[in-house]
Amino acid sequence: MDTFDVIVIGAGASGLMCAIGAAGRGRRTAVLDLGRRSARKVRIAGGGRCNFTNLDCEAEHYLSENPHFCKSALSRFTPWDIVSLLAENGLSYEEKAPGQLFCAQGGGAVAGCLERMAGEAGASLYMGREVRGVEMDAGRFVVRTGGETFSSASLVVATGGRSWPGVGATSTGYEIATRFGVRVVPPRPALAPLVVPQWSFSDLAGVSFSARVSCGRIAFTDDVLITHKGLSGPAVLQISSHWRKGEELTIDLLSGGDVEALLDEERATRGGRALLRNVLSRHVPGRLAEMLIGAHGGKPVAELNREALRDVARRIGAWTVMPSRTEGWEKAEVTAGGVDTAALSSKTMGARGVPGLFFTGEVQDVTGRLGGYNLQWAWSSGFAAGEFA
Repeated sequence: MDTFDVIVIGAGASGLMCAIGAAGRGRRTAVLDLGRRSARKVRIAGGGRCNFTNLDCEAEHYLSENPHFCKSALSRFTPWDIVSLLAENGLSYEEKAPGQLFCAQGGGAVAGCLERMAGEAGASLYMGREVRGVEMDAGRFVVRTGGETFSSASLVVATGGRSWPGVGATSTGYEIATRFGVRVVPPRPALAPLVVPQWSFSDLAGVSFSARVSCGRIAFTDDVLITHKGLSGPAVLQISSHWRKGEELTIDLLSGGDVEALLDEERATRGGRALLRNVLSRHVPGRLAEMLIGAHGGKPVAELNREALRDVARRIGAWTVMPSRTEGWEKAEVTAGGVDTAALSSKTMGARGVPGLFFTGEVQDVTGRLGGYNLQWAWSSGFAAGEFA
C-alpha cells in the first residue's frame, strides 16, 4: 500500500491546482486519474484555445442551490491570480471578448504548465488509474485501483461532472459522495443545445443571429444558432442551464427593439412601399423572418393595419419555442447539480461531516456561465482545498 498525506482523485484543472497547493505545503500528495493525459478538458476547451478565466467573476455568474457558496473561494484566488500564475510560467493571454481571457499558447500549454508545477511542488501523478473503491480504515482513506491500493489522511475528489464523456467523464465523484453520506443534487446537462420536437426550421440549420432568449425571469442576449434538431449558440447554451422540461422559451429577434416602431418609421420615411419581408430582412435573417410572419411577408408595409402590425411584432419580438430536452451529456459543456454545497465548507471545500474529505470543481453544485467562469471556479476551489487538505 502506498501511503500519502493527500490523495487527489482527478488530474483536471481543480485537481492539479489543489495538488500544487497541498504539495507546496509539504504534504506528500498523489494525484490519480483514469486518463493517460492530465487536464484533458483544459487541453480541448474553447476548441483548444482555452478560455481560462473571465475578469468579471462574481457569485451572480454561478448557479447553485447556495448562491453565496462560491464567494469566499473566488475572492481568495481571483482571475488576476491565475493570469499571474500562468505569466510566471511564460504564458500570455488574449482578450477575445470583453472579460474573456484565452491562453495565447493554447490549452495544451496550460495543461502542461499545471502538470509541471504539480511535479515541481512534489506531487506524484498516477495516470491511467481507475478508482474502483474508496473506504475508511482506521481513520484513513483507502483508495483501490485496478491493482494498487493507496492510503491518505485527506482525500480530494476532483473528478468533474458527467459532461464530455468522450474525455473520460464518469459518475465516480457522486458515488464517493454518496458513499460517505454527502448529498448530491441530481446532475443534469448544462450549457447544452436544446432539442425542439417537430422542428419546422431544420432547413435553416446553420443560420445564426443575435437575439434575446428568455425563460421565465432569466434572459440572455447573444448569438443563436439554428440546428437540425432545435437551437444552439451562446444565448441558448446559457439559458439551458436554467431551463427545465415543460418550460417555454421566448425569443426576441430584435433584442428589445420595437418592431411596431420600426415599421411605423418605414412608413413615415419611405412611404411603406417596401415589402414587409424585405424590411425585416435588414434586421433578422430573411428566410427566418419570412417563415415566422407567413402571409404578411408579401405585403407592402403600408398595407398592414394596426392589428397586423401587432401580430408581426409578436411573431418577431416574442417567438415562442417549447424544447423537449437538451442534447444530453455528449454536447453539454458542463454539469449542473452535483455535490451539495450545503454539506461543504466554503472556506476549505471540506465535507462538514467527514473530516479530511474535500470536493472541488465541477463535481460540486456550482455551475458557471459560458465564457471562462467554470475554469475560474476550478482554479479557485482547487486553490482553496489545497490550502487545507
